[in-house]
Amino acid sequence: MGQLIVLGFDSAAEAQDVRKELVALQQDHLIALEDAVVVECNSEGKVELHQALNLTTAGAVSGGFWGSLVGLIFLNPLLGAAVGAGVGAASGALTDLGINDGFLREVGDTLRPNTAALCLMVKEATVDRVIEKLRSHAPHAHLLQTNLSHTDEAHLQEMLDQASKKLG
Repeated sequence: MGQLIVLGFDSAAEAQDVRKELVALQQDHLIALEDAVVVECNSEGKVELHQALNLTTAGAVSGGFWGSLVGLIFLNPLLGAAVGAGVGAASGALTDLGINDGFLREVGDTLRPNTAALCLMVKEATVDRVIEKLRSHAPHAHLLQTNLSHTDEAHLQEMLDQASKKLG
């Protein structure tokens, strides 16, 4: 199971930017994310979840592929694709991978209006290199919650503080 890290930001735009940069850092093999969700509390205080992966769409695409394959076997590819896409979309909508939506809503309930949190499920990371790459966001990030050990949490907070000081 991965490590849960929840960072708070003063805006949803910055949380989205950090998530995009983390996804790019996966290409460099500096971090492996299981899930990355931006939780936004809008100006009316309504909580919105911005999932990294639309499971319904992913299910429909994979279901469509498998349905087409089965349809080709039984000489009716259009019917197979339609049935496969429908089954895939339904299974994707019912699947909750990564961070639990109930937990994400609880995080959202703690946010002030016009702020956001970035909830990460991290499989593995080269933490010092990731913090270095995200240094420009450090002054705006606040460690809200984690399931790291006390020692690892203190180390992460120290690295965030140092990155913030280097900019200031």
